[in-house]
Amino acid sequence: MLTAIARRQHEHRARTAGRLTAVLETGLLPGELTELALYYRAKADKDLGRTDEALTGMRQVADAGGRLAPRARRGMASLARIRGDFPTALAAVPSLGWEGRHHRVLAHIHFPHGDIDRAAAAFEAARTEAEEHDAPGERAIAQTLLALVTAFADPVRADDELSLAHQLLDQLDQRATVLYARVAALVRDAGTDRDLTDRATVLRTEATTAGLPWILPLLETALAFHHAVRDAHDDLTTTLGRLREATANGDFAYYVNIATAMGDLPQPTGIAIQWLDSEVAVRTRWRALVTARQQHLHA
Repeated sequence: MLTAIARRQHEHRARTAGRLTAVLETGLLPGELTELALYYRAKADKDLGRTDEALTGMRQVADAGGRLAPRARRGMASLARIRGDFPTALAAVPSLGWEGRHHRVLAHIHFPHGDIDRAAAAFEAARTEAEEHDAPGERAIAQTLLALVTAFADPVRADDELSLAHQLLDQLDQRATVLYARVAALVRDAGTDRDLTDRATVLRTEATTAGLPWILPLLETALAFHHAVRDAHDDLTTTLGRLREATANGDFAYYVNIATAMGDLPQPTGIAIQWLDSEVAVRTRWRALVTARQQHLHA
């Protein structure tokens, strides 16, 4: 079991989930190790887009009340956000604390609303808390996500944030976080002629091969930002098609709303997102980020 957990960064998440399922089905694990296997299988299910299975596993671990319960509660909050239920995700934050990575969960809630300042502040708080707890892995995650959100609003600052993120990541083995950093670089370069489409194609293939489909909606949203900045309507339409396909099961469906707002396109119908703010406010913020980037590039 411990081997399966240790190898998860180097193999397809489906293989990790399969290994852990096989161990759990033996029924031979003591209580704490059972919770460990359930938690990491739920994490693998989450990465694979198996949201219902992930939620079941996280709930089992949270209900057990053991050492991993705070992490499982964080997982449940993240899954609520993935399904577009932001009020439920937000309601969980006060009970999470450091062990549940409360600042990072909060930042992930602010970001889809286009509230970049509050998202960045929360990721900075997450990074500071990780430094205080001597948690280099969490520090690298928070720093990379800080680079990602600032990349939408301030590409100059994002360049500095990405440099620090890479310094931290170079000392670790965090494949998923490295993918976040590469998406952040795409967002930083949005609107330029820096081979964004080709870079995105390579990243899309690598994420799929690694069993990390959860990053594809974010990747397509980064491309949508690029095409919206360039007023490339046909390319934006194609990207929206891939984005709708990637979110067809309902997970991360809010990215479709974000991408259409970026392109000043009609609000999509279908899955209703439970925003914390009005849909109009969210759309206005994302469209404003596009126009701000256009002005930056034309200055």
